[in-house]
Amino acid sequence: MNITMKFGGTSVGSAQAIENVVQIVQEAVSAGHQVAVVVSAMSGVTDMLLNSVQAAVKGDKWGFIQLNNEIRDKHTNALHELMPAGRNRDDILGQLDAMLRKHQDLCEAISILGEATPRIMDAIVSYGERMSSRMVAAVMADRGLHAQALDASQYIITNDDHQNAEPLWLETAERIHSHLRPIVESGVVPVLTGFIGAARSGAVTTLGRGGSDFSASIFAAYLNSDELIIWTDVDGVMTTDPRLDRRAKVLPYVSYAEVGELAFYGAKVLHPKTVQPIIQKKIPLRVRNTFNPRHPGTLIGAETQDTGHFIRAVTCVRKVSMLTVSGKGMLGVPGIAGRTFLATARAGASILMISQSSSEQSFCFTVVDQKAQAVKEMVEQELAAEIARQDVDSVDVMGEVAIVTVVGAGMRHRPGVAGKVFSIMGNNNVNVLSIAQGSSECSISFVVDERDIPVAVERLHDLALEAAQAEPSRA
Repeated sequence: MNITMKFGGTSVGSAQAIENVVQIVQEAVSAGHQVAVVVSAMSGVTDMLLNSVQAAVKGDKWGFIQLNNEIRDKHTNALHELMPAGRNRDDILGQLDAMLRKHQDLCEAISILGEATPRIMDAIVSYGERMSSRMVAAVMADRGLHAQALDASQYIITNDDHQNAEPLWLETAERIHSHLRPIVESGVVPVLTGFIGAARSGAVTTLGRGGSDFSASIFAAYLNSDELIIWTDVDGVMTTDPRLDRRAKVLPYVSYAEVGELAFYGAKVLHPKTVQPIIQKKIPLRVRNTFNPRHPGTLIGAETQDTGHFIRAVTCVRKVSMLTVSGKGMLGVPGIAGRTFLATARAGASILMISQSSSEQSFCFTVVDQKAQAVKEMVEQELAAEIARQDVDSVDVMGEVAIVTVVGAGMRHRPGVAGKVFSIMGNNNVNVLSIAQGSSECSISFVVDERDIPVAVERLHDLALEAAQAEPSRA
């Protein structure tokens, strides 16, 4: 089998965690599998790199030097635990030192300029993955694996949208097929940087925060992997966030459609874009725990599984605001919603959920809290003429709300699902502020007051637990 494995920040966050990674890969190689590995930065390092940029912008030289030293210590301490003294360890320490010197030089430049461009930001945050990939590859080689650290920027070609780049699919496919696939087929274990790519100019880009999952899926798709495994610090995709309800259980199987909804609406196990590259090829994806490798985890595949229960998982997104655009003069006037959403995009915000009244006299949408005021101002600017004519009465912002989403392919074509969900909310005195159902028909989302989250999630989770108990294990 050809397997692509991705290890998250906690999975490479310490010497012991990296030992687990090496053992997992060794077992797969010993079983005769071809393995490609994608790694995140060590846990906490990306935040340190971002904080170093903030310090540099403020002219706080001691601040970014101290963070540089902390990053150095984190990697050096792990390497001293993992590798014996000698030429191999000295070589990798020299590579890390060279990158950290470049990081400090970039911070010095930012400090002089007083600002950090998106391109410089991408260059700096890429060092987290670049350092971890070299360290993990060196430890694997020390343990006898034929491993080689490689930068994803050699293979994932993107547009110039720094900090949230989109792959150029044809060029990326050609690079991976022509240059990376022969390496894997030769028996080498490539240890690839997650999260990063490169524009056609060669400038480093990043795929957005959490984009290492996305990177791994891209490599799996174009290496024609038989399976993609996301190794993380939980046993799999769960019926809800265990911090909201301790009864949360691991789901043995979910479909691509279901996990896409879960990822978008708050489940932190996977990046929302993860399944996109592998859907067409129907490559199975499994989520497993680096620290509990004997657990089979959650299998994610193309087929939907109707267990007879309509809710399989419940998730929520906190720290959102709901904006409402309303006015009697909006009735029958084309383009107001479209212009509102374009204005939202110009404010740099993504819309999480949309709901419109049938009378066309109002519609509402949600964005993350920190973007709400900017969106309000941009929408008011865009609709200034309509507001002056009183076609639009107001653009109102309601904060301290959250989006609750129930997910399950079993709700498709099953009457009464929404009624049951909202009856449960009503019976528990939870006021529903706005409702939306996706065209996939495997999720229903609604907005509630932030303080109602615990009871809303727990009572709906009761239904998901019924389904989980009836579901067979899929090892």
